Amino acid sequence: MAAVMAFSLVGCSSHKDSPLFSASGYVADQGIYRLWREDDDQHRPQTIINVYSPYYGKDTVITRYEYTDGNLHLIKESHAATKELGVTLRFDQEGNVSFMQRQLEDSREKLSADDIERYKYQADKVLNLSKTLRAGNVQLVQGRWRQGVITTCAGEPVTVSLNVKSQVWLAKRAASADDKLGLAWLTAPEGNELLLVANEDFCTWEPQAGKLN
Repeated sequence: MAAVMAFSLVGCSSHKDSPLFSASGYVADQGIYRLWREDDDQHRPQTIINVYSPYYGKDTVITRYEYTDGNLHLIKESHAATKELGVTLRFDQEGNVSFMQRQLEDSREKLSADDIERYKYQADKVLNLSKTLRAGNVQLVQGRWRQGVITTCAGEPVTVSLNVKSQVWLAKRAASADDKLGLAWLTAPEGNELLLVANEDFCTWEPQAGKLN
């Protein structure tokens, strides 16, 4: 998971100042990642949802990480296009695998030791990235484009300052989509970055605070 960060992420935030719920994202080599994270009242990770949208193709991958007392308890990976396919990994209090399964089209199989290590490594990467993105105040916003007006999923009209490349991208998509588009963008102290423009309404499934579990 080689991330090409959209912004320079520096600095740190204390637990005292860290939000219990946050949404962020980043640009990688092959696609876009969107992250939603919710912590418990002691600021330990409770749930992280990682949505990967590739630049090419429609195989959006949704990975859910659940924690107990700050320790990884569950990894559940599914595919938006084929929801019956995916991977499930559960861990006990000592961090040992208590259940593992890869669901294929017509069968189920166990994961190899290398597969398990890869998923654990990815979980660590996602957790650390979520911390870094929070520290850099990089926030994900999703919304709708309707007849030239952008509103957030909460229905609030906003003006999003975008670079010329993003403006052209958005204009081209709007011209061929009856001005009905779903948008996802990042905000940070360094500026904004458009992540996704699609014929999908992201607001219909966007994770909400208190509802990740």
